[in-house]
Amino acid sequence: MKKEKKQEFTLRITKANKTQMIIILYDMVLEYLKDSLKSLEEEEYKEFKWNIERAKDCLDELLNSLNLEYEIAGILRGLYFFYKRELTTAKVYHEKKNVLIVMEMIQELKESYEKISKEDTSAPIMENTQSVYAGLTYGKDSLNVDLSDQNTKRGFCV
Repeated sequence: MKKEKKQEFTLRITKANKTQMIIILYDMVLEYLKDSLKSLEEEEYKEFKWNIERAKDCLDELLNSLNLEYEIAGILRGLYFFYKRELTTAKVYHEKKNVLIVMEMIQELKESYEKISKEDTSAPIMENTQSVYAGLTYGKDSLNVDLSDQNTKRGFCV
């Protein structure tokens, strides 16, 4: 995953509520899997395996976030374990089809969560995050980002 994409995910995470966090994790899985397919096509197997492991790490985070008091959580748990098995198979045998299966299924889940997130009006999980304004200042051939409130009300007060 490129540095710019990581920064984009970081910014999204700082503003996300619980439902949006799930969508972000799905996006991260999809991004790592896209990168893994690109690495596989270029026959860079070490990079392929690394991207598969990062996708599995995101799936672990999704597994850890499940509230097993609800029936749907058990279903999602089974799906996430299935995805991890498919990705392990892909990693061992360098199989593109296993990655594509997981990508297709994750995309469907993501679309479902996007519909749900429209109804979720809860507050962002993170508090006291930095405000970021893009497009307020311009440089030659570049767009500068302004980070406002850099030191106000952030961190711990001792």
